[in-house]
Amino acid sequence: MKRTAFLALLLVFGTAAHANQQLVSQNANPQNRDETPYEKIKDQVNQLAKDHPDTVSLFVLGDSDAGDDIIGVQIGHGATNNLVVATHHGNEYGSTDVAMAFAQQIAAAPIADETIWVIPVLNISGYNGNERRETAKGTTFDANRDYPGACGTEGPFNLKSTAHLAQFIADKNIVTSATLHTFFPAVTYPWGMTTQDLVTPYEDEFLKLVQAATQESQYSAGNTTQLIYPANGTFEDYAFWKHGIWSLLFEIGDTHTPDESQVQELIRVNVPGLIRLMTIAPKERAINHDFTGKCDGSMSMMDLHFE
Repeated sequence: MKRTAFLALLLVFGTAAHANQQLVSQNANPQNRDETPYEKIKDQVNQLAKDHPDTVSLFVLGDSDAGDDIIGVQIGHGATNNLVVATHHGNEYGSTDVAMAFAQQIAAAPIADETIWVIPVLNISGYNGNERRETAKGTTFDANRDYPGACGTEGPFNLKSTAHLAQFIADKNIVTSATLHTFFPAVTYPWGMTTQDLVTPYEDEFLKLVQAATQESQYSAGNTTQLIYPANGTFEDYAFWKHGIWSLLFEIGDTHTPDESQVQELIRVNVPGLIRLMTIAPKERAINHDFTGKCDGSMSMMDLHFE
């Protein structure tokens, strides 16, 4: 789907989708969730570590604003550290299923000379409540608008989850990251801000990574602002701008509420690409990652907060 057509659809259906958000969260979830679905993810993560004690260990990113431990798995013991993180937006549970399937495959066959860190649920309160935003300080925040950015942000760091993740990528010297979202079949890269100066010095390198990641899915590939829409304060731009991390945004599938067969298809077409991405990813961060363009605030009207 072309970006212009996608934006037109959002303009037509956006209001209805927002109005239906509460209804969706109250209905039976396609995954047959109970009151605490995050407990199921914790069980799966613990089982993964038990099944692969030589290659997998648990870690805690930090505590959420709701007081839950944000858990993940470390897979492998290589010198290069890469990251997969799902569910910045809690209602995008298909991204968690893909992250867990990726972790399971990597645990069985770690990538040589790499350590892969997988965080299946970043936004725990949103995931438990099937809500996009995360609750903190008596209100809700969009976790993927909560990072510092060259063109501004809604934060920074209203949320403990985003602050912990920002500290983590610095401490672990993350080189390549894949953040998983739904729902627009695309894999994109910086810049995604409210600017018309969109091209980094690494356009060819980013395209190579995206093309490797989309061989099975055949998702659209390109710059985030051009392909989807501009948004300030995202993890993807922050990770590249601050550290030179090769940060890719996976918008997987075409729905926020995939049924079981759709989840399996998301896994089938995305996990091989994630593995291939991490296999060919650079071993060092990008050097020239400063933003030298001009922020165009007028483009922010296009940020409809749907990714």
